[in-house]
Amino acid sequence: MDERVTSAIAHWAPRFTANGVTPADFARVTASVETWPEWCAAWVAVGEQHEALGRGAIAEGRLRSGGEHLAQAAAYYHFAKFVFVEDLDQMKAAHARAVAAYTDALPHLDPPGRRVEIPFETGTLVAVVRAPYGEGPFPVVLMIPGLDSTKEEIRSTEQTFLDRGLATFSVDGPGQGEAEYDVKIRGDWGPVTEVLYDAIGRQSDLDRDRLGVWGVSLGGYYSVRVMAALGDRATAGVALAGPFNFGECWDGLPSLTRDTFRVRSGTASDEEARAVAHTLDLAPVARDVAAPMLLVFGRKDRLIPYQQAEKAHAAVPGSELLMLEEANHGCADYSPWHRPRTADWLAHHLGGDVGDPGVTAAARAKAGV
Repeated sequence: MDERVTSAIAHWAPRFTANGVTPADFARVTASVETWPEWCAAWVAVGEQHEALGRGAIAEGRLRSGGEHLAQAAAYYHFAKFVFVEDLDQMKAAHARAVAAYTDALPHLDPPGRRVEIPFETGTLVAVVRAPYGEGPFPVVLMIPGLDSTKEEIRSTEQTFLDRGLATFSVDGPGQGEAEYDVKIRGDWGPVTEVLYDAIGRQSDLDRDRLGVWGVSLGGYYSVRVMAALGDRATAGVALAGPFNFGECWDGLPSLTRDTFRVRSGTASDEEARAVAHTLDLAPVARDVAAPMLLVFGRKDRLIPYQQAEKAHAAVPGSELLMLEEANHGCADYSPWHRPRTADWLAHHLGGDVGDPGVTAAARAKAGV
């Protein structure tokens, strides 16, 4: 196995299995890959198997199963292209299959989802909206993925919010997912925030006055930027594994991560990419956060040093810090220790359901919802 394959497995195994990949599939795919150029095709091959299950189920009228299979296939295609800047044509083809599979899955998810396209500068930001069953408008969580994560990856986290009566608005921002080819990574998310805020306001089933923000990894950085830009328009926010200054982390990042950032930022060299990374800095805006924020971090994070979380905690007024002592980057290896707690925390602040689901269901039934 070459160093890049070993690095990918070591850093990302819990993340893959927490976000839609079965442990058995992870084991058999990674066992079949010896060199990094083989990575994308190996994951696409297994994604095709899950897609076939989904297409077959839909043809037979088993729509729920079809949606589940297609969403799982989308996750496999996504992880095929994940940090795979080795071959951009192959990466784009895998990404297109992820988007197509997930788009076809959306009407059959539980609850279903829909695409929202948002013009921004030289391209389009694409979001997926999912809302709980019943009569809205619902409090909503703006969900922001990381460097090379996308809206197709975070469905399992969406579900924790949906189960608590919160709608989700999961977006591919600049340099992410469907926007990564036309809009480059940027440190300043002020303009991004405004177009997303406007787009959320145009959704009749979303209550923009009860707006939460959640972001993971580089999305954790973006979430603080969004909270600062929103000011008192935001209700509460969560930053999971986000850096305070991404440039300060540069030397410790795996080569796959640095190469991906270089491509997503439109730079030509490692040094140019490093310079852009230093513009991803919370120091100028952290004090502008006006709503409660929960910062979640793993002390054994091998990508972003835990001291970055401590800097953010010191700089963001009134923030709470949940430090998981044994967790790695994104805390996917300790998901039960933070995902339910995060969802409860946001539900508490946004007015969702944090109590007994049986009692909640009975109350809804009594109300005719």
